Amino acid sequence: MWYQHLLIVIYLTILCCLAVYGFHRTILVWLYFRHKRNRPQPKWRFAEEELPKVTVQLPLFNEMYVAERLIDAVVRLDYPRDRLEVQVLDDSTDETQGICRKKVQQLKRQGYQIHYIHRDDRTGFKAGALENGLRHATGQFALVFDADFMPNPGMLREMIHFFSDEKVGMVQARWGHVNRDYSRLTEVEAIMLDGHFVIEHTARHRSGRFFNFNGTAGMWRVETISDAGGWQHDTLTEDMDLSYRAQLKGWDFVYLYDTVSPAELPVEMNSFKSQQFRWAKGSIQVALKLLPTILRSKVPLRVKTEAFFHLTNNFAYPLLLLLSIFLLPNLLVRTHHGIREVLLLDLPLFLGTTMSVISFYIVAQREVTPKGWKNRLKYLPLMLSVGIGLCVNQTRAVLEALMGKETEFVRTPKHGVSARGENWTAKKYRAVKSLVPFFEIFMGLYFAVTIVVAFRGGHFLSMPFLLLFLVGYLYVGSLSVHQRR
Repeated sequence: MWYQHLLIVIYLTILCCLAVYGFHRTILVWLYFRHKRNRPQPKWRFAEEELPKVTVQLPLFNEMYVAERLIDAVVRLDYPRDRLEVQVLDDSTDETQGICRKKVQQLKRQGYQIHYIHRDDRTGFKAGALENGLRHATGQFALVFDADFMPNPGMLREMIHFFSDEKVGMVQARWGHVNRDYSRLTEVEAIMLDGHFVIEHTARHRSGRFFNFNGTAGMWRVETISDAGGWQHDTLTEDMDLSYRAQLKGWDFVYLYDTVSPAELPVEMNSFKSQQFRWAKGSIQVALKLLPTILRSKVPLRVKTEAFFHLTNNFAYPLLLLLSIFLLPNLLVRTHHGIREVLLLDLPLFLGTTMSVISFYIVAQREVTPKGWKNRLKYLPLMLSVGIGLCVNQTRAVLEALMGKETEFVRTPKHGVSARGENWTAKKYRAVKSLVPFFEIFMGLYFAVTIVVAFRGGHFLSMPFLLLFLVGYLYVGSLSVHQRR
């Protein structure tokens, strides 16, 4: 029947599109190894008396558990005190205000150049706070840290010398993880982030492609921000937006793999999903805003191609959700589908999608932890499942961006949890509730039915993949419901 052929064509088309995005990850791994030895070096190093003034900006909103920890870490930065200015940009509406005011006054009495700047109007959210802070900043450079970061004392000195090259507009450090071993969820989050910071950033930077400031643990030349049009708040990822505008203006960016700033990973599934939602929606908003300009620009084709995949990467989530929905009908109509067709069509496409992702993260773990990377491989199946389980949440983010639906910048709740066994459930911050977890659980039950159909139809080669979908949807959905209680 014609509709059976149509279902099969749709199913294979979705698989092909996902395989293309998977192949792109393989390209990034290849670029990583090709340019791995091209470590960036500063043009020259500032003498001690020549070190420029730096303004450290700390955008905060209701961060009572981590604000003081962050401020303490920042004032311990190894840098001349007369050339280090700290701005606590606090838009908080809770006890964080009192904590920050008290801490700032205490440090002022000790001789630090530290200022508390509070806004009652959160226009522009984080971008607005940073923009407002720059109006009062006295530094030539602005180093930004989110509330959950704990910068090492030496990182500012490691970064500043790269600005001896007047073409350099931004220097980004790698994120570390203070609570990686807190739970299975934080282990999965760490693996995901390591893939981005170890492979993607290194490959893009050292091969001459565009890459982005990650919103924190990065330092800007203030002139670059102004030249690129300043902080704008028409997307949820103001960092990515400004990054591409600045690089289109001709500014060079530097990524320092060896400079690491530890940060706290979300310990709760709903907070993790909120963070991922914002990043996904924001990247699509930036794609809609800037991709036409990038494709029309005079930058090399390799830069345009990488920018396309970087900014549209989250389209893989709606494709994955569609694949999830079409798997059951596909199994039902392919009653005469033999082992030969599976080996020629399904298996290569599934392997092209999954193996490229697996190898991407294996390489990242081997690079970041040369001696202990094998111990982390046990988390890869769960990481793949969580990536699948997130696709309902992320598809909603992509669709909202495509429809132009505006939402406020929702911060990721931070609980100040770093050691295994610490309790976060008594803390007051929670992610926003939604109906998404119930749809995720429904999708898990849908795959329980799909597995039964596959078993009865003799599609045994599909079982490992179907189990990844089943576990992913049920794990993400049920943990979201359980933890928000």
